[in-house]
Amino acid sequence: MKSSRPSRPPLAALLVAITLALAVGPLAAMAHGEGASTARWQLEQPTPPERTAGESLTPIGLGKIGDLEFLAPNLGLLITSGNPPTIPPGVWVYNGVRWRELANVCGASDGRIAWAGPAEFWTISDGRPGQAASETGQIPPLEDNTLCHFAGGQVAGSYASLAFQPSSYRAMHAAGCLSPQDCWFGGDPVTHVGAFHLHWNGSSVIAEPNPQGRPVQDMRAYGNSLYESVRIKPPEGGTHEEEEQLTPPETRLTPSTMHLIFPEGQRSSSGSPFASLSPGVPVYSEEEPPWALEAMHLGAGEGALWGAANPLARSQFPPGSELPSGEVTIVRDAGGAWSQVLGAGSDPPGGNPFTKFSGERERENELVTSLAAEPGTEDAWLGITSPANSSHGALANATVARISRAGVVSEQQPLPSTHETEAGVGPKGAADKIACPAPNDCWLATTQGWLFHLTDGTPLPENTDPAFAHLITYRPPDQGVPQIAPDAPPPDNSGLLGEPSPIGGTLPEGPARNEAKVTVPPGPGIHARLVHGTTLELRFHLAVKARVRLIARRHKAIVASTPMRTLAGGSRRLLLRLDPRRWPTKLDLQTRALAALPTLSSREPGVSTVSTSLRFPTWEPAGSGPLR
Repeated sequence: MKSSRPSRPPLAALLVAITLALAVGPLAAMAHGEGASTARWQLEQPTPPERTAGESLTPIGLGKIGDLEFLAPNLGLLITSGNPPTIPPGVWVYNGVRWRELANVCGASDGRIAWAGPAEFWTISDGRPGQAASETGQIPPLEDNTLCHFAGGQVAGSYASLAFQPSSYRAMHAAGCLSPQDCWFGGDPVTHVGAFHLHWNGSSVIAEPNPQGRPVQDMRAYGNSLYESVRIKPPEGGTHEEEEQLTPPETRLTPSTMHLIFPEGQRSSSGSPFASLSPGVPVYSEEEPPWALEAMHLGAGEGALWGAANPLARSQFPPGSELPSGEVTIVRDAGGAWSQVLGAGSDPPGGNPFTKFSGERERENELVTSLAAEPGTEDAWLGITSPANSSHGALANATVARISRAGVVSEQQPLPSTHETEAGVGPKGAADKIACPAPNDCWLATTQGWLFHLTDGTPLPENTDPAFAHLITYRPPDQGVPQIAPDAPPPDNSGLLGEPSPIGGTLPEGPARNEAKVTVPPGPGIHARLVHGTTLELRFHLAVKARVRLIARRHKAIVASTPMRTLAGGSRRLLLRLDPRRWPTKLDLQTRALAALPTLSSREPGVSTVSTSLRFPTWEPAGSGPLR
């Protein structure tokens, strides 16, 4: 069947252009410590998965890449929101030779990755649809508020929460592990509680908020601790008074945008696993209030921890406030000694290389999107863009820069390179995430999901670890979300026309006698059949008393539904009249438990809502072709 994608240039022409671009790379060797390096930045985009690519394996963007993390030069991971229909949300792996899809589950809008061991890692992922809306009709949030634990070549655990509860997981923006038994995840504040954190202690995921309450933006393991960066919010009312905190506030001139998280088993003198750096990091000028800088992007190497913060955009200043001066600020910690590479108190040759303009030209100032310490050197690589460049979206160019510990930018290069552009490679989006697993070996992901590689051409051994050798397609049920499960075998009615067995079967499709059929996915004792041609009968088993509603959807539109009913526990059924002219493509069975569930609880009292979604494949009545 022919693809319905928009027309594209001939495949051969595209492949020739890309191959030529990869072969030539930039001609100029880049300064690298003492002497020169032959390492060059070049486009290295993986081909789409064959099972989804259809007729074309032409590289396309992978979608928004939330994180890019390497355990070794020949073992790296990225997490993506996907580029439908060809690239599903999920996780990709690099084995030293090529990138390929590792999992088509656990993708995320802006996810994070934390390595826990050689074949073990965690992801901050999007939640799964299926929970019931709130009483006011609000849809449960899904973005970046669940966890997946990968181990031994599978998703070993999935963690989520019920929506609209005091204990509900918040969106998370940072992840890090000190050991397989000690991983942390941080994100948005919880009112009157503190900054949301989850902690994996080797046996369970528990909520452990930081009472200081500032939102967490990044996290890196360095030395024996995790370092997390937090955002200092602008004060309300346009004053320079320090914002209220849930713990005694730091002084206005010396707050820390960096916190420590102690290893498992260690605590501060106050008994908390968290501590602020003292004196605070970074250093601010008298004209630069702490809230004038955004949260720091962090990068850690063998000998140093780097942080980079951008000045707050003027559009984000509180109404009526003064417009303080701010500049790109970069700090570096080497063995516990912090230095200000750029920003207040620094004096790099030629001034700040990124914050150059003011007034109408402020949009041309360059900002740091991410940074990575380059192993074996005292330098770091930066992803660079400007508001003016980023406004071009897919037509923006990426820029990378190397900076020394003295604040000297030794190389700044746009990507694609000049020779790639001459070979026909167009813009691939602004610089976004960057990672450097080895000297002369870095990767950059753009906002459009394209990958550039800094390499000197030295081949790497292919990583053949079986944990990364096959596609992972299964995500287990979420721990923390109660499951409606049968507490007795369902009645044996498998002899009825079109009745599926408990582990799958077929359902009559249309109102005619012709039995066009659809596969029904496995469910907890759920059986479905058509009676009298147009009435759907759904049989199921409730473990406890619950409020139940069945909804039939055609794509996103609701085409039929039952009223919300209160049913006692036991074997139950619902009848739903269907319109042959608006035949559904999906059924949703929504349940709200009204009694304690006999299965997994969420560790919180008062939990009472759960929803089960029955997702049917496209139904095709006999002789009618696929529904559209």
